[in-house]
Amino acid sequence: MSTSFFTVPKKLAPIKVFLAFGYLLAAIEFVLPFKANAHGGGGDEPLEVGEFRTTPYVTLEGHHGVENSKENTPTHHGLDGLFGVVMDWGLENDGKFSIEAALGPVFVWGEADHFYGAVHEEEEGEEHEAHDTDFKRTDFRGFLKFNYSPNDRLSFSLDTNPHLVTKNQGEEKKGTKYEIGSKALYKFGDGNVNFALGDQFTDLIDGTYVSIEHRQGWDSDGTWQGQYTDPRFGVEFNYDLISFRLEAGPRFYRPRFNVGLSNRTDFAGELEVSRPIGDNAELFFHWQPTFSEKDGAEWKEAWNHHLGTGVTFRF
Repeated sequence: MSTSFFTVPKKLAPIKVFLAFGYLLAAIEFVLPFKANAHGGGGDEPLEVGEFRTTPYVTLEGHHGVENSKENTPTHHGLDGLFGVVMDWGLENDGKFSIEAALGPVFVWGEADHFYGAVHEEEEGEEHEAHDTDFKRTDFRGFLKFNYSPNDRLSFSLDTNPHLVTKNQGEEKKGTKYEIGSKALYKFGDGNVNFALGDQFTDLIDGTYVSIEHRQGWDSDGTWQGQYTDPRFGVEFNYDLISFRLEAGPRFYRPRFNVGLSNRTDFAGELEVSRPIGDNAELFFHWQPTFSEKDGAEWKEAWNHHLGTGVTFRF
């Protein structure tokens, strides 16, 4: 049984870039003054019925992924820049309807980020090669999301994430791969939990929520990659200006039919930490671990990880 919790790639060049990016963000944090407003942008402030708000933003993120479940433990690394806008309309009962759209470049090392569980469809007699982590190419990705909140506790969303692959490289084929998702979320409280202001552990009920999300993905040649559904239990809280969000639950995964994998139940979770800097910026870090059992010839029992850190500027 192989369940190594984390594997460091042999070639460290992209890791150094990733760490340097994180160091730069930490340096920004110590230089800029802190303000006590939520997530740096004011975008979560309630709107009056019929009121309209537009919030442009820029997000810079470095991310690293490792797939211990796959043969040769492939990794992906990227530096992303997203230029986006959020448009909010105020509804009755403190509700809101939002449209978010963003587009930007992705600098790719190793493998590019791809839909969960995707494996290489191996031809007869073909052997796997190790995935090096040299700089590959510059891709582009986008994001489009519609969110409807009839009140301040319940929300429904639809989104799509297109990713333009600009070159044929190894298993990556030139074209647009994308995924679509839908999500429902219900909060049990108002979410205003701050242990630095005197809240107790029992007050966490105000920060708990449940959600269910369904996602499907397609490769750049139009091949359907599979689907999964995540029911999750989560909690969010603050300590002074630092915000924490932790959620986890089973992942019901269904692969495409011709890759030698079966329907299975995995584990998936996420930890996100963020803190505002100044009036219009927010630093963030997130970690997404998943665990699955052995499944077919190309998938072994192990933990897989995706980590990212970055900064969002809102205007």
